[in-house]
Amino acid sequence: MKTLLQNGTVLNVFTGELRRENILIGGDTILGTGDYSAADADAVRDVSGCIVCPGLIDGHIHIESTMLTPAELAKVCLPHGTTAIVADPHEIANVCGTHGIDFMLQMSENLPMHVYIMLPSCVPAMPLDESGAELLAADLRPYFAHPRVPGLAEMMNYPGVLAGADFVLDKIRAARDAGKVIDGHAPLLTGRDLDRYIAAGIRSDHECSSAEEGLERIRKGQWLMIRQGTAARNLEALLPMLDPPYCDRCLLVTDDKHPADLLRDGHIDHIIRMAVRAGKSAVRCIQAATRNAAQCFQLRDAGAIAPGYRADLLVLRDLDSVDVRDVYSSGECVVENGVCKPIAAPPVHTEQWARELHSFHLDPLTAADFHIEPQAGKCRVIALRAGQLLTDELHETLDFTQNNGIDTARDILKLAVVERHRNTGHRGLGFIRGAGLQRGAIAASVSHDSHNLIVIGTNDADMAFAANCIRETGGGSIAVCDGRILAELPLPVAGLMSDKDAETVAAQNRTLNEAVHAMGVPENISPFMNMAFVSLTVIPALKMTTHGLCDVTTQTLLPLFVQE
Repeated sequence: MKTLLQNGTVLNVFTGELRRENILIGGDTILGTGDYSAADADAVRDVSGCIVCPGLIDGHIHIESTMLTPAELAKVCLPHGTTAIVADPHEIANVCGTHGIDFMLQMSENLPMHVYIMLPSCVPAMPLDESGAELLAADLRPYFAHPRVPGLAEMMNYPGVLAGADFVLDKIRAARDAGKVIDGHAPLLTGRDLDRYIAAGIRSDHECSSAEEGLERIRKGQWLMIRQGTAARNLEALLPMLDPPYCDRCLLVTDDKHPADLLRDGHIDHIIRMAVRAGKSAVRCIQAATRNAAQCFQLRDAGAIAPGYRADLLVLRDLDSVDVRDVYSSGECVVENGVCKPIAAPPVHTEQWARELHSFHLDPLTAADFHIEPQAGKCRVIALRAGQLLTDELHETLDFTQNNGIDTARDILKLAVVERHRNTGHRGLGFIRGAGLQRGAIAASVSHDSHNLIVIGTNDADMAFAANCIRETGGGSIAVCDGRILAELPLPVAGLMSDKDAETVAAQNRTLNEAVHAMGVPENISPFMNMAFVSLTVIPALKMTTHGLCDVTTQTLLPLFVQE
């Protein structure tokens, strides 16, 4: 079956030209562009007045952070022009090990949105973390033969790379031996340490928060992933990188984005619109999200409209606004006039995926489990940065005679991370500033990357109530006050994803956000996404583990109280 798209203006991502050309598609492949006519085709589609460009590629995303299964995510992303994603399943792998990788591969098979799976490099993220599994190079090596595995996902353990740790370097060697790509994650790393990290074979980074940081990566040969997600929003700071000559080494990624934001704003198309509004070229942004992404991950048949390339195409009503009319995936029209055609999803069988659906192993908690015994000296407090995953360390004098140190007037709340995979009883307790909560508590089983139970609250009783609610439902996010549930979002699949449709999950997500904002959280803060990264021990500076506070730079545990 040959299909002709005629009378459109084609964006050539190799030259940046917009040319009036026809496109001939045969099966799943582009046969040619130019003066082809109806005589060459079995079917003709008129795209007069439209721009045709390659399908967009998200170069770094965690499907689990969308809280959707792969098929549900495809239903959301395809109408926004995303025809491929490069996903790192290290969230579910930290809960379920290789069984989680198998789940993602099987649940993303034969979808109209192409799902590439990078192999998780850090399960657990760091030795101090307590996750549900540990993956070594031997566990990953067989997966490199899979046709949808381009390489090794973000190497977050940059201290391990710099220290020459064998268990870290073994994974990098396995990927290099297989001829695969290796993604990076090295926030604030610079100079000679960055040189050593890149020299190990690591070719990209998505953790840059300044143009200077991004430029150093590009100058040293890395691909710069410009991230704009729900919590980490780096586009504004990295906008200069979308100009020549730097733009040829940039990708656009979401990393972590909640379903309500996806349905409201869009996906990669939203990042392009934001950049265009800031004065950047839509053509260069689309090149970053197509050609560059394909080249970065060695996807030789994707990312362009040219003979021999896979026929992943967008028909746009307007270029600058990325107004998607139709979407073709492997030559098939999967979105027509903005409406996604039905997508068949494999069911989540309880018997087959028992480990994913029963991932909580934790005894009930009481208010006493969240009590902190005061000591002399000031208290270390984790301080959030708006729009960033970076945190700061504060030293504050707290009054433990009043609400066990919690001070809502100063926005100092209690924080807990509770181990939930093996029922060890380990609990890290401390304080956090920047969440904005004025009453009640919030809790979630999404806490990167080990995904233990995390709780922030204004009192111990509500913290215990919220934690037990999550435990009983097998995972999710919740907001409570005075022993009453205000809103919740159940996530029964590994405590990370819902088994519901995207609209239902997004509605629950919105209701939950509305509830926490009514509890005092400022509108510009995404509390659950920010909270999820408070336990991530690979992003500076101070984070909370199940064993207590962690200095990310030195990878050492710190006492809660400090003598000054």
